[in-house]
Amino acid sequence: MSFQAYLDNIQAKTGKTPADFRAMAADKGFADAAGLRPGVKAGQIVQWLKDDFALGHGHAMAIVALLKGKKD
Repeated sequence: MSFQAYLDNIQAKTGKTPADFRAMAADKGFADAAGLRPGVKAGQIVQWLKDDFALGHGHAMAIVALLKGKKD
């Protein structure tokens, strides 16, 4: 599955766009415009996404990659 397919599936499931996840992560203090904030671990974000959006591990890790700036 391509990275874009992960993002499309996440949006279909949650109704949230990648920009929405960036904004929510910033509101929670996980990320800023430069990427993940210092000291923030991927596991923290994965747990948030599992708890609040019922995302699986792979889909949550796609959001982590997005927040790190690895993919757009």
